[in-house]
Amino acid sequence: MASASALFATAALAMALMLAGSSTCHAARHLADTTPAAAPAAVPGIPAVPKPPTVPAVALPPMPAMPTVPAVGAVPPIPAVPTAIPAVTVPAMPTVVPAVPTVPKAALPPMPVVPAVPKVTLPPMPSSIPSVPMPFLAPPPSSA
Repeated sequence: MASASALFATAALAMALMLAGSSTCHAARHLADTTPAAAPAAVPGIPAVPKPPTVPAVALPPMPAMPTVPAVGAVPPIPAVPTAIPAVTVPAMPTVVPAVPTVPKAALPPMPVVPAVPKVTLPPMPSSIPSVPMPFLAPPPSSA
């Protein structure tokens, strides 16, 4: 684990490079534009990455043929729907209608008399409403 002073020194160096000016950015762009791309050099302690093995092509068997649906034989015809509706005997309606019972007339009590609301004259509205100070606009308390 790095010590705090090493971390501080790294941060100070990074800040110094950033504060040195924008010329480092232009220099990096100039190097990237003018220098041809070189192949990465092999590092002497790290083995080279092996290439992945190639998978040989496998011949697949031919796709089996789709089975065909057998032909259906003769289909029986749909039976004809009769167009005439046969007559149905319906019982006769009764001629006597039962009497509806009458509802007796109920006597309601008389409505109570509502007293009249007296007419009241209101005072006139003031032309301007006085402003109320807001709590945060109050003067600070005295420090005496």
